[in-house]
Amino acid sequence: MEQYQNYIGGKWVNAKSDEIFESRNPANFGEVLGTFAKSGEEDILKAVESAHEAFKSWKNTPAPARGEIFFRASSKLESRFDEFVNVLVRETGKTLLEARGEVNRTISVLRFMAAEATRLSGEMVPSQSEGVIGYTIREPLGVVALITPWNFPLGLAASKTTPALVAGNTVVFKPASNTPLISTMYVQLLEECGLPGGVLNMVTGPGGPAGNVLSTHPKIKAVSFTGSTGVGTKLGKVVTNRGAKMQAEMGGKNPFVILPDADLDLAVDHIIFGGFGECGQRCTATSRVIVDRLVADEFTSKLVEKTKQLKVGDPLNPENNMGAVIDENQVKTYEYYIEKGKEEGAELLVGGYRLEEGNLNGCFIAPTIFTRVTPEMTIAQEEIFGPVISIMTVDSFEQALEWSNNVEFGLSSSIYTNDMKKAFEFVSNVESGVAHVNMPSTYSEPHFPFGGMKCTTIGPREQGKAAVHFYSETRTIYVKP
Repeated sequence: MEQYQNYIGGKWVNAKSDEIFESRNPANFGEVLGTFAKSGEEDILKAVESAHEAFKSWKNTPAPARGEIFFRASSKLESRFDEFVNVLVRETGKTLLEARGEVNRTISVLRFMAAEATRLSGEMVPSQSEGVIGYTIREPLGVVALITPWNFPLGLAASKTTPALVAGNTVVFKPASNTPLISTMYVQLLEECGLPGGVLNMVTGPGGPAGNVLSTHPKIKAVSFTGSTGVGTKLGKVVTNRGAKMQAEMGGKNPFVILPDADLDLAVDHIIFGGFGECGQRCTATSRVIVDRLVADEFTSKLVEKTKQLKVGDPLNPENNMGAVIDENQVKTYEYYIEKGKEEGAELLVGGYRLEEGNLNGCFIAPTIFTRVTPEMTIAQEEIFGPVISIMTVDSFEQALEWSNNVEFGLSSSIYTNDMKKAFEFVSNVESGVAHVNMPSTYSEPHFPFGGMKCTTIGPREQGKAAVHFYSETRTIYVKP
């Protein structure tokens, strides 16, 4: 079995304690993908110092030269496409189709951000004083900490590291402990493409020691986090209280509104994709379907019929529509919310159980639909992060909009209708950072900003030019020749 190490100062090193942990295939408990360094606070402190020492040289590297590394990385990832897909499937449990989508998305992110290196521009503004030249420039912050989740371990590693590095920062990267192998492969890829030692440092292991150091260390100028609301909120308070920048993308409880004139077949297909794709383990996943009573029965019948046709099993089998959830904790969370829904009076139409028949030996759960769900129910308020859809019936567009906003989260939303007046009224008033008309709640493009409202997000947006702005600051220069 291969043993993998931390990457600090351009070298692959064990944790100071020499402790290790395993990464297992959630779809096949018998497969161990490797062992990894179980980092403690001393390892993270060493990574911070390494990044700090590398900052001046990296900052002074011409931005286009920094970007060229990521152009090379995109081409190299493309040439190793199947290898990365295979590891993604085996480490996350997602299907081949889903893993291919993530690798393709990562290639797009690398290319877009590589090109951003030639667009790190300020502006020149006319001065009110004669003979004075005034202009602005954008400069990197210094050392930044990036904490990524397990649901998109490759895509989000790229989405965070590339804008930070292109902008001229150095990085301490803490990937999720469930997905250290694909994260290690990503760092190896950048190393092979010429990223200098110390510029990117990776520490694997539990989140506690990393969070303690990275949130409080004075040399960490910004923290970007994607994960649970509880952890992100706690980190955000510590980071912002000491004056550093904070960016956090956390929970979602995304509404999918269906008006009477909607294309129901299209809506059903997109709910299946948005609610059950990646086993519902997406912050943008469709969670609450808010449907007009006039079409509720017809819609529900169509959704149940299609859901029953889904195949759950080995994610390496291209015939399967769903793979495994990430671990036993996610299975237990799913089971908790299933029982909660039934206790509070929701009607279970499909699913609601773990799949263990045949040769299944992993974290497999059935796609699940509840109906007769009301806004005060736990399953209508809390993020489940699993393949559970709650159907809520309303009598008007106004009620649908009110119920859409009746949660603490505000990441993504969708409305299905041919009435563009109501569509635009919805997107103007729904409390979500991303809104869609006749498109899945999960849809996004890497060159557009991404983020939420309310308890979903802390700080500025990720992706697109907004990402580079988070990792840089503006300086104003006045010159009188």
